[in-house]
Amino acid sequence: MFDGSSVQWVKECHDKYGDAVRVTPSEVSFISGETAWQSIYGFRVGKSKNTGYYLKDRNWYLAPTNGVESIIIADEAGHSRMRRNLAHAFSDKALRGQESLIQSYVDLLVQRMGEHAAQAKHMDIMTWYNYATFDIISDLTFGEPLYCLRDSIKHSWVSITFKSITATGLNAARNKHFVFRWYNSLRGIFQDNSVAARARLEFFERARDQVSKRLAKLDSEKGVKKPDFFTHIVNNQEKEATRMTRDEMDSNAVTFLVAGSETTATTLSGATHFLLRNPSAYTKLAAEIRSRFSSPDEITMEEVNKLEYLIAVFQETLRLYPPVATGFPRVVPAGGDNISGHYIPGGTSVYCSQHAMYHSERNFKDPELFVPERWLGEERYKDDKRSTLNPFSFGPRNCLGKNLAYAEMRLILAKIVFAFDLELVEKERDWMGEQKVFTLWDKSALMVKVKPVER
Repeated sequence: MFDGSSVQWVKECHDKYGDAVRVTPSEVSFISGETAWQSIYGFRVGKSKNTGYYLKDRNWYLAPTNGVESIIIADEAGHSRMRRNLAHAFSDKALRGQESLIQSYVDLLVQRMGEHAAQAKHMDIMTWYNYATFDIISDLTFGEPLYCLRDSIKHSWVSITFKSITATGLNAARNKHFVFRWYNSLRGIFQDNSVAARARLEFFERARDQVSKRLAKLDSEKGVKKPDFFTHIVNNQEKEATRMTRDEMDSNAVTFLVAGSETTATTLSGATHFLLRNPSAYTKLAAEIRSRFSSPDEITMEEVNKLEYLIAVFQETLRLYPPVATGFPRVVPAGGDNISGHYIPGGTSVYCSQHAMYHSERNFKDPELFVPERWLGEERYKDDKRSTLNPFSFGPRNCLGKNLAYAEMRLILAKIVFAFDLELVEKERDWMGEQKVFTLWDKSALMVKVKPVER
């Protein structure tokens, strides 16, 4: 599926054939979330040789540019060691220390949106979300932003990131067929000069240079250090059980930038789209935010976590529009295993298809409707299988940055809705339906009218 349509095709297969679908001779997709998440991604003794897990399917991932794996694709021992190190950088304590940095970019986003709204009738809010999330994750990773918000321009890294993500999606599609796996093996022997490959190399080289600069600054810093990721990483270098090599730092820096920017911007864009397509939901959210706060300074990480409707809006957005709409493939160990009542032979690639799972009537009533109230105990949706929603994956390898992502999304949307009235420019356009998926959603502009709230 090289045209980015595989996500919709897999959903149609599940609608027709049920909870488990053999989508290729060696690949099975599941949407029975109440059991499949645990079976495939959770810990259970005997799942694979020497470990309690299904191993990741390497056919789905591009080889790391420097030959050294990040936490995303490391083996179990490497993942465990790196996760123990990085857990400090993504802890609740670290997040509290990072709040002032994050807030500064959220406030700058609101300021820039206000300035732009005064000069133009319409703006592409999706691009502005990208500006904010890239600046935040860059500063948290390297100690300095990309200055997208300051300069109101898309840094070249942003474009390179999108090309790199597309390359990953196309690689996964190619590796579904033995002919293309053979082709990829040849590309591994000879230098790959494709546009996507060059973009990945340039992205990595820039990240490596930024890591070098940040480590040099850390050596010279005295007293209170900046609360970014590498401050925590370096602080955990003394113990062998948490030590990371310099090459691993470089590989993980690339992971931070991709995972910590585009996924958050995607969810914010989706939430904005759904809210503006559903005026009653937007009105409820605006009332919740504007009745609780009298000043933007009152909108803090702690306070936004008390906004029940805001939280429900993001839960519903992540259900309808999960940033990673595909599965996270794992390999069934030799001897086979039982998943959701189906025997699956060893060597089979298996996964939970998030988009298909969350859009299935087997799991959610009115699956195509945007209804935040389903997460607030509304009687009509009492039988929804809410435990199937795991947009940050599941088990011991779930996303470390989940709390950071939630904090960013809630702060950004709360402050924007507090400050502005928003309206879609193209009300009838199916913005989400026209998108393709290459690992992540290939989004187009989301044009909105922005009007400052009169108080």
